[in-house]
Amino acid sequence: MQPETVPTSQEIARRLADFETACRRRGLRVTQQRRAIFRTVAVSRQHPSAESVWKTVRKQTSNLSLDTVYRTLAALEQMGLLVRVGTPEKERFDADMRSHAHFICNICGEVYDIFPPEIPCHIQTGPLACGKTQRVNIQFKGICNRCRH
Repeated sequence: MQPETVPTSQEIARRLADFETACRRRGLRVTQQRRAIFRTVAVSRQHPSAESVWKTVRKQTSNLSLDTVYRTLAALEQMGLLVRVGTPEKERFDADMRSHAHFICNICGEVYDIFPPEIPCHIQTGPLACGKTQRVNIQFKGICNRCRH
């Protein structure tokens, strides 16, 4: 698996600009809370959980509820700004919309990015007989190297 890399400041700025554009396009105000929630996911390579996002953002905005974080993350997912990965018991969020897959450890639940050429199959978005694919979400499950040792 590729090592975890921190997004560049240019990449973060692009993600935040995309976030603001998508909010305005849908008539949503770009509030400080929404921006902080999205930014927390956008800067992370750790695929944070909703609870982790809440704990991080709450340090800046003490009146933030966990329910607001869940609702905001769901809205951001619907807007195509992030994807939900992991298992229903341990959902995580990823704002890296580049083409990649995820490896989820069955023991510790950690989520790792897998980028080409390490992805064992080549699937892209585009036309199919039944419709047009807009996003592909491939998740591999197994035991990570840390848990195997």
